[in-house]
Amino acid sequence: MQDIAPRSFYAVHLPAPDDFDFWRERARALVQCDVPPDRVVWIEPGATGDLFGAGEFGRREKRLPVPGAQPRPVRASRAFLKLAQNAALHRDPGRFALLYRLLWRLQSQSRLLEDRADPDVRRLEELDRTVRRDSHKMHAFVRFRRVEYTGEDGQAGEHYVAWFEPEHHILRANAAFFVRRFANMKWSILTPQGSLHWDGESLAEGPPARREDAPTGDPAEDLWRTYYASIFNPARLKIGAMLKEMPRKYWKNMPEAALIPQLVAGAQAREASMVERGGMEDGERPGTLEEVAAAIDGCRRCPIGLLDNRAVPGEGPLHAALMIVGEQPGDQEDLSGRPFVGPAGHLLDVHLERAGIARDRAYVTNAVKHFKFVPKVVQGRGKRRLHQSPAAKEIDTCRWWLESERAAVKPRLVLAMGASAARGMLGKTVSISKARGQPHRLDDGSELWVTAHPSYLLRLDGEAREMQERLFDADLAAVAERLAELEG
Repeated sequence: MQDIAPRSFYAVHLPAPDDFDFWRERARALVQCDVPPDRVVWIEPGATGDLFGAGEFGRREKRLPVPGAQPRPVRASRAFLKLAQNAALHRDPGRFALLYRLLWRLQSQSRLLEDRADPDVRRLEELDRTVRRDSHKMHAFVRFRRVEYTGEDGQAGEHYVAWFEPEHHILRANAAFFVRRFANMKWSILTPQGSLHWDGESLAEGPPARREDAPTGDPAEDLWRTYYASIFNPARLKIGAMLKEMPRKYWKNMPEAALIPQLVAGAQAREASMVERGGMEDGERPGTLEEVAAAIDGCRRCPIGLLDNRAVPGEGPLHAALMIVGEQPGDQEDLSGRPFVGPAGHLLDVHLERAGIARDRAYVTNAVKHFKFVPKVVQGRGKRRLHQSPAAKEIDTCRWWLESERAAVKPRLVLAMGASAARGMLGKTVSISKARGQPHRLDDGSELWVTAHPSYLLRLDGEAREMQERLFDADLAAVAERLAELEG
């Protein structure tokens, strides 16, 4: 029998299962050294390379190559890096091999990601989607319990501890979210993968934990259960959708979950009571932003509120000098419950920064509070929710909520982006090209400025987009200048 020469391979031992930066550095070097994907083995901590060290072909491990003094550039689009960074957090043991295979192919197929029928591209998008959903669950279902303690100086203190069981390696990737959201608390998040500890100033990582390491309850949970019961909306009760969004596996960590059966049981009676109380125009206008947010969640005054979506209230400082009004939430806003977090929102952030307008100092909302869409099956992408523009009557119906927000915030200047936003503010349809670039006095003495919506820019390309972006920048610059005058 003829002998077969051993075939060498390169083994990359990752220091952590979520270390995307390490993978990226090694992957770039391997591409620069022309090492094809079938010659590379990616090994996570705790895994073994023995499986790849022997066998029918007698494979043997080689030392990793080093690029030359002038290595060739490696092509990788921002879109790929964004998807890859998220997909790297998945538990799939073959994810790093998949990422390297795609990176290798991108060197000769620059538009590979546009081929949604490609198995590797489909798998990448699936991993990204699954990890994003796991991160969303972590943001939504982590519940802190208060633990009181006595420090070394004899002073009483309190620390908040949460237990969570992520399905993927998302703990460290979501640390910044909790630091921002709970910056003034001292907290710990315990998981079977590891733990995070925030002392109010610095973040530290710790070893894996057990469920019994976390407290089971505290007095503050009664307040949380009371709040949950008060915001539970029987008109929006869809048990199947609720279980999909909040699977039972998370209930044991959520104090409000114990209330769900009894709230569901009484939902029909509460819905009948809500209907009997009548419409919003016959009642008193909500006086606070919290009341507006609770009220729009139950609004059924137009067909958009009857779709399978969620209300998206505005967000920002209570007495912001600037109020930015968009047209309606999109798919990403509907999923997150926050305005302008999708592609149009990211583009808006770029142009606001360019104009010197701080988004976090503005109150940001939409003229219509629910996402209007039509479901459609898109080849190679499954079922999608396609955006539909709201009708004039739907915009007019939602003016009640927009005016309620404006009455609570009392902005000195309002920026309406898009025709729907302009109608929501003025009560009539206006031409963007004729209304932009000049102030319009509102009944309370504040000023309205009108411009295009960022999503309009996204639909353009070439010279048309460049021209409209210049106009958009000019509008924002004028708003920034006028805002400075009003605040000066």
